[in-house]
Amino acid sequence: MEKIQYNISLLPYNTFGMDVRTKVFAEYQSIEDLKALLRQFRGERILHIGQGSNLLFTGDFDGVVLHSAMARARFLDDETVEAQNGLRLDDLIAQLTDMHYCGMEKLSLIPGEVGASAVQNVGAYGVEAKDVIVRVHTLDTETLEERVFSNAECRFGYRDSAFKHELRGRYIVTSVVYHVTPGDATKTRQEIIETRNGKLPKVGEVGSAGSFFMNPFVTPEKADELLKLYPDMPHFPSPQGVKIPAAWMIEQCGWKGKRLGGAQVWPRQPLVLVNADNATSADIMRLAQEICESVKTKFGIDIHPEVNYI
Repeated sequence: MEKIQYNISLLPYNTFGMDVRTKVFAEYQSIEDLKALLRQFRGERILHIGQGSNLLFTGDFDGVVLHSAMARARFLDDETVEAQNGLRLDDLIAQLTDMHYCGMEKLSLIPGEVGASAVQNVGAYGVEAKDVIVRVHTLDTETLEERVFSNAECRFGYRDSAFKHELRGRYIVTSVVYHVTPGDATKTRQEIIETRNGKLPKVGEVGSAGSFFMNPFVTPEKADELLKLYPDMPHFPSPQGVKIPAAWMIEQCGWKGKRLGGAQVWPRQPLVLVNADNATSADIMRLAQEICESVKTKFGIDIHPEVNYI
């Protein structure tokens, strides 16, 4: 059964802690509920959210915010597990670790829900969601037909997928099938949790959206040019080019720990912007813009927000 509320605050539904309102908030517990909501609100502006951990609301939302209450997982066979879109990704990884399955443990403690893991292609410590996703189940918002996308059809890239581009708004991810293998990931998961807790703000305690900026990729020639100026610059060759950590460049520009209004660069990880003191969305966007301009001026590299402005 779907649950519909009108003119409610989205404060509990975004990790940045923006107290904005939406005209309609609707939560569904089944795909049939979701179909009913899409029929009921056809023609309205619709935004489907997960945990709201990759969003910055810039004002009230004049439309319908959809959220999934579907949060179950089931094994399809010994090495594939299907998880519904509303299940928190870290809760799934915790369950798999307890059951002695591995493959996803390096994604531990990444905020957000299963559905978003496929849309955003989340990643950390050398592993991305695409590395373990087998297929993605979706609902076509226009025809209300269910469609399955293979890993290849999702066109995954760095923090990217087809669901952010040509499929954006047309398909809602309803579940994701992951490949896992039997094994003990307890130690690795605990190490990842300790590392992340040591340098990142805890979701729910400090307003943030996790990593705010994406790491840029440059040509080998540009990387060589920078290495002559900054011999200690971290850099990672890849098929996409040479990755230069945005956090390193932001720190070199002197932003670590600095504040503008109520927004702050997190002192222990400059890739993260936080709502330090009742920040407005304008505070956060201004801080992000000034950081981007500093990096461009010093290094000649454009960095871009990973967070979506709504």
